[in-house]
Amino acid sequence: MNTIELANLYRSYIACLNKQDWADLGRFVDDDVHYNGRRIGLSGYREMLERDFREIPDLHFNIQLLMSDPPHIGSRLGFACTPKGTFLGLPVNGKRVSFTENVFYQFRDGKIQQVWSVIDKAAIEAQLDSNGTA
Repeated sequence: MNTIELANLYRSYIACLNKQDWADLGRFVDDDVHYNGRRIGLSGYREMLERDFREIPDLHFNIQLLMSDPPHIGSRLGFACTPKGTFLGLPVNGKRVSFTENVFYQFRDGKIQQVWSVIDKAAIEAQLDSNGTA
């Protein structure tokens, strides 16, 4: 898969997430996927995403930066959303927050095999502090 094909595949994967088209997730994610060094498999990956959407009903993945270097993708995802309760151990409780996630993927045979993710928790903490809630 070349650089452009991999980037387009990734954009389709993000569209799948935003549509919450869980039946199609296996088209993009390997059955044996690892997340931050831990094997969670496709079912665990799907459960994680479904939980995220339950806890953050207005969750929407926005690609801010995308680097494609097959078999890897690097992406900076932007979020502006209202988690219902505690998020990343923080008492967000329905307040609108903005933050980013830096995430790297390794693909194998056209599917995501490895995911390494870091969410900017400090950005959320700063927003809660400025609102006098943390």
